[in-house]
Amino acid sequence: MKSFDVPIVYRSPLISAVKKTRKEQDKMKRDFSPTLLDFGPLKLYLARHFGFCYGVENAIDIAFRTIEENSGKRIYLLSEMIHNPQVNADLKANGVAFLQDNSGKQIIPFEDLTADDIVLIPAFGTTLAIEKKLRDIGIKVENYNTTCPFVEKVWNRSEIIAKNEYTIVIHGKPNHEETRATFSHASVNAPSIVVRDMEQTRELAKYILGEKPASQFYIEFKDQYSEGFDVSKHLERIGVVNQTTMLASDTQDIADFLKETMIKKYGLSEDNIKERFADTRDTLCYATNDNQTAVTGMLDISADLAIVVGGYNSSNTSHLVELCEEKLPTFFINSEEKILSAQTIMHYDFHTKTELITKNYLPNQPEVSILVTSGASCPDALVEGVIKKLAGFYPASKSIEEITAQFQ
Repeated sequence: MKSFDVPIVYRSPLISAVKKTRKEQDKMKRDFSPTLLDFGPLKLYLARHFGFCYGVENAIDIAFRTIEENSGKRIYLLSEMIHNPQVNADLKANGVAFLQDNSGKQIIPFEDLTADDIVLIPAFGTTLAIEKKLRDIGIKVENYNTTCPFVEKVWNRSEIIAKNEYTIVIHGKPNHEETRATFSHASVNAPSIVVRDMEQTRELAKYILGEKPASQFYIEFKDQYSEGFDVSKHLERIGVVNQTTMLASDTQDIADFLKETMIKKYGLSEDNIKERFADTRDTLCYATNDNQTAVTGMLDISADLAIVVGGYNSSNTSHLVELCEEKLPTFFINSEEKILSAQTIMHYDFHTKTELITKNYLPNQPEVSILVTSGASCPDALVEGVIKKLAGFYPASKSIEEITAQFQ
């Protein structure tokens, strides 16, 4: 796989050594058990896969190379490069200005841009309408496009099933940048609709089965369907794709449920289901799958708590938190600075979108076991910072250097 030039400040000697060792031991990626970092009284279990994915490293490489090669030019980012506050802050510190916020609200008007300006498209991609606006100004969008290849894979798959006259059902968060981009690319080729979860999918199925009046659809799914969507005919043949950072198991459950709905509606067998339902399993992102499967493997370990590191608006990170929360106390933090002391931690509740303070999060016992992972947009250096902070609370612990040496 292609390697990228990512600033060394995002790297971690410890994490790099661990990942290198695990890759050499498990080249086929069949072992999803965690890696034990045994500090003595503190035992940390690192997920088999975590941190920067291919798409994120690609985006960071392009962004910092663009800055280096275009001194004196105005450089803009359409919106956040990735959902990590440190990376976006570093880009701003290097003179990059943001044109929009995460919801698409304009910060700097497109009218202020000129053909000489550079606009970076973030890893999530963007809509066709925005691409056209930038091209009309004379900006060469394709030169600085960091869209993740796996997001583009979803767009390409959508185009293929659209040509076969399927309506496209997108499992994603309607206001997320990636979902907005995917909806734009899908809806230009076929009728399209976004479902955010299984609950909405169950309601969509009622329209497929004729259990709810068609008129109610346009109220219930307001702003989630393409222009000209006809609920009476555009749900007769469907295919499911996804925002790549959703829970893979949720997307599969939604696809399976809709497949069963079509079988029920049309009396089909498994042999002729393709008449009504497209096979789109290949749109699930490998990194999303690997990171989520690694958390599942990590959760087989008996531990006292889990810590998940990443940006608070990161979709893929929130799903890792969701998986951990099912098994044990879980703390979602964006840096080691949120670990205030051995007694107190500040962490994010993504359900309520608020930061909380929890006392006595570390159990008062001779040995403590903690599961650790991070999102696909989180630098390994931040994970090492968290590890150092936790190890510092246990005076008898081995040093980071000693632990690193075990993997070299």
